[in-house]
Amino acid sequence: MAGEDCVRKRQSGSTTTCKTPENEEMQRRPETERSLQNSSNGRVDVDHVITRKMQLIAEAEQLKPAFMKEVDSHFTEFVNSLVAKSALLDSSSSASLFPASCSEKELHKAKTLRAPPEHGKIFTARRSLLDELFEVSHIRTIYHMFIALLIVFILSTLLVDFIDEGRLVLGFDLLVFVFGKFPVVFCTWLCMFCATVIVPYNLFVWWAQGYYSSSHRVIRSLFYGMLFTLFQTAGLGFGPTYIAVSYALPPASRFIVILEQVRLVMKAHSFIRENVPRVLASVKDKSSTVPIPRISQYLYFLFAPTLIYRDNYPRNPMIRWGYVATKFAQVLGSLFYAYYIFVRLCIPQFPNSSQETFNLRGLVLCIFNSILPGVLILFLVFFAFLHCWLNAFAEMLRFADRMFYKDWWNSTSYANYYRTWNVVVHDWLYYYAYRDFLWFFGKKFKAAAMLSVFTVSAAVHEYVLSICFGYCYPVLFCLFTCFGIVFNFILNDRRKGPIWNVIMWTSLFLGQGVIICLYSQEWYARQYCPMENPTFLDYLKPRSWSCHMKM
Repeated sequence: MAGEDCVRKRQSGSTTTCKTPENEEMQRRPETERSLQNSSNGRVDVDHVITRKMQLIAEAEQLKPAFMKEVDSHFTEFVNSLVAKSALLDSSSSASLFPASCSEKELHKAKTLRAPPEHGKIFTARRSLLDELFEVSHIRTIYHMFIALLIVFILSTLLVDFIDEGRLVLGFDLLVFVFGKFPVVFCTWLCMFCATVIVPYNLFVWWAQGYYSSSHRVIRSLFYGMLFTLFQTAGLGFGPTYIAVSYALPPASRFIVILEQVRLVMKAHSFIRENVPRVLASVKDKSSTVPIPRISQYLYFLFAPTLIYRDNYPRNPMIRWGYVATKFAQVLGSLFYAYYIFVRLCIPQFPNSSQETFNLRGLVLCIFNSILPGVLILFLVFFAFLHCWLNAFAEMLRFADRMFYKDWWNSTSYANYYRTWNVVVHDWLYYYAYRDFLWFFGKKFKAAAMLSVFTVSAAVHEYVLSICFGYCYPVLFCLFTCFGIVFNFILNDRRKGPIWNVIMWTSLFLGQGVIICLYSQEWYARQYCPMENPTFLDYLKPRSWSCHMKM
């Protein structure tokens, strides 16, 4: 036995270590555990454990920057290699597009043509950024904080109504008012949608089928182009606007009609703009077939959450109906959130301020008091429409490219903010306004192209607000064309420090306060100071500047 051998060795005076199971167990134990056993009175040395733990944490914190730097360098190398491979593919595709056998004259003609659709926006399967961020518990907690703030607004409204009325008032008169006359809205949208399905598609088909055999191609193209322009301006342009004004639709109902009008105009333009070059290229190549999209592809595009036409998009294999229900529920929750913001933060303030004599102190107080509701409305519009609404339709259509926005909240420049806030609209403006401007006038007019895009975007935004509110008060247009362009040059992409992100957010907060304050004052001024027989100029004059004189 091992124990007896040890006894014999001790008796013989040998210094050899006995290999008993107990000794082997002690040797296998780590040094820290043996040191705990050797502590006085058999008690665990808690101070030693805490000290050792703090040392390990300090070592981990020291290793963290080096680790993150290493990960960042590897990620940068990966992205650079990916970009290099993409450039190589582009060069190879262009080489196949323009083979070496073609003459210099033919190459010049091909370069003057607009790039084909596959050289534009590339769609790929990807999730929305917020869906990925909400998987992080820290980001999800911020979402929970906004829900808690909504609960506070609801409790505040209920308690105040109970104190004033002696009962719980659960009416939503404001929501009923702003979404009134819904049957008119639905009929108007149905007419717009059916016209957009029938007219642009058939005009394109008739033009494309007879273009190859036509002996007057330019005249034919001008004729069908004029018909399409007439439909865009008169059919989709004037018609819905006339209905919104003549039927005196309330603000939210007007928003639905006008925003759908703008969306369908942009969709129809994209469909024609992407398919006409394909027909011209097929005729140039003397192809026997004319590339005409199927009506089902056009219908899918009209519902898809993108403004860039493609015959096919990346699709998901299945529909998650639970995800769809969640997104529509979040849209509904955001709507009630906006209702309580107006009830608790806006309506109590603006009727009184509209009745006061105009002064600089009152204006400054109004702007700063409007920052909180303005920022909350900004967040709600972004979350409800750009995230929830578009993702719900993308899920129902199995549309896989969910990059409707980027991380605009991290922007250190307004140039980056404009690119990342609304990727859907930005893509349309970039490919069909900015790049087409450069294609027509030349690449040396980049500044003019950018100014023209800003002007068009500002005019469309102001048009939407003017029709929806029923008056023209070009606050947003001035902010876009004046401060927006200036900030775009001052806060450009070279500004990378965190201080520039703070400056961007500060200016964004102030801009939201100005918009909410001035438009609300003008709304209430027109309620308190109506005109019996207003002329066209009366719709253009700000009523809030002179309303106090008549009271």
